[in-house]
Amino acid sequence: MFKKENILATKSFYSKVLKVAIPIMIQNGITNLVGMLDNIMVGQVGTNQMSGVAIVNQLLFVFYLMIFGGLAGIGIFTAQYVGRGDDEGIRITVRMKILMALILSGLGLIFFLTKGVDLASLWLTKSSDKASMNETLNAARNYLFTICISLIPFAIGQVYSGTLRECGETLTPMKAGIVAIVVNLIGNYLLIYGKFGLPKLGVVGAATATVISRFVEVIYVVVWLSKNKARYSFIKGLYSRFYIPLDVAKKILLKAWPLLLNETLWSLGNTVLSQQYSRLGFSVVAAFNIHSTLANVCNIGFIALGDAIAIILGQGLGSGKLEKTREEANKLIVFSVEVCIIMGLVMFSLSNVFPMLYKTENEIKQMASSLIKIGAIFMPVYAFENASYFTIRSGGKTFITFLFDAGFVWVCSLPLAFVITHFTKVDIITAFIIVQSAEFIKCVVAYLMVKSGMWIHDLTQEI
Repeated sequence: MFKKENILATKSFYSKVLKVAIPIMIQNGITNLVGMLDNIMVGQVGTNQMSGVAIVNQLLFVFYLMIFGGLAGIGIFTAQYVGRGDDEGIRITVRMKILMALILSGLGLIFFLTKGVDLASLWLTKSSDKASMNETLNAARNYLFTICISLIPFAIGQVYSGTLRECGETLTPMKAGIVAIVVNLIGNYLLIYGKFGLPKLGVVGAATATVISRFVEVIYVVVWLSKNKARYSFIKGLYSRFYIPLDVAKKILLKAWPLLLNETLWSLGNTVLSQQYSRLGFSVVAAFNIHSTLANVCNIGFIALGDAIAIILGQGLGSGKLEKTREEANKLIVFSVEVCIIMGLVMFSLSNVFPMLYKTENEIKQMASSLIKIGAIFMPVYAFENASYFTIRSGGKTFITFLFDAGFVWVCSLPLAFVITHFTKVDIITAFIIVQSAEFIKCVVAYLMVKSGMWIHDLTQEI
């Protein structure tokens, strides 16, 4: 699979990949960088407030991935319709995305408002300090109830930004993200600390700034798209005749629902995994928050390249160039790993410095530093898995990716973590290394699936 002639590409190929990936990378990078600053700002208020926000973000992580999975499953067809030049096919998929976004965000809103606080309390079972536990839970409640306002605009924004990326337009979502990020950062400064006469709202201020930025982002993209109907002709008639053929919808959903299920169960599994780690001590929640904040910034490489892989391979399959697409897949996977070796080195070099930015105990800083080092070492592994996942997904093999991704978390990672946290006395660092080492099994499975070529399908021909 990875012979020299198969993995080395021309400059024009890498240029095509980076043209798609870099705007996504910039947007994700700035988003996560501001998320990092947001996290540090809240961390300056206090460790309990930082932990409360971190717990809520673990719950929101499930919602965000659920939206991503639901829309990306339909987006597989959007990318292939773009490859065919089929505007009506694109319209059908966008309409389906809008309905999916409204349904999922509505369900998420109801769930978080009724059960969110109860779930957040599960992370606090190992706290011996009642006052700290109550302060953390109160911060989580206030942050959650405010940020819920952003769920629907976030979901709708993902519909339009995702569709533009699938059409090859990555600059506009990037610009919208940058504008939203600037709004979020300014709002954080003004509302968390109460600057220029504004109230000092703490975690509520952080949530309020995020809500405002979500509305700004979706308005930017929708307005831009409405002004560029000549360039993106699928917009014409998109809303006036909101028609979705039932037979086409069934075929698309048949391929899309495993991806929705996968992203939901995978993110839920990782959230439960985080809760299992919290059994090893209340300080683990804060340490993992610091680790995850830096990891999110450094992970932009393989995340952006994953999106690029889905778009490039999806368009290639839709155009009928199957053998060329197979060759490009190998080159993209290797390129993703190479990029993430560099990102892993950057992350490792920051492992001792980054935790010092937080106003928290030395024990938590040292724990976070060790977790960051482990995450940096495993980054090329994550890159290979992610690139393989998007390769298999581009051909519509969504049930296989469900077994490969979410299935692995629930069958392997979670039981392993459960045994370690309930029946052994190992520390969090040892536990994290053991659980992450199981990822090598996933790499072997990914290699075999990509090599077999079982993912190479033109879905638009089936419909």
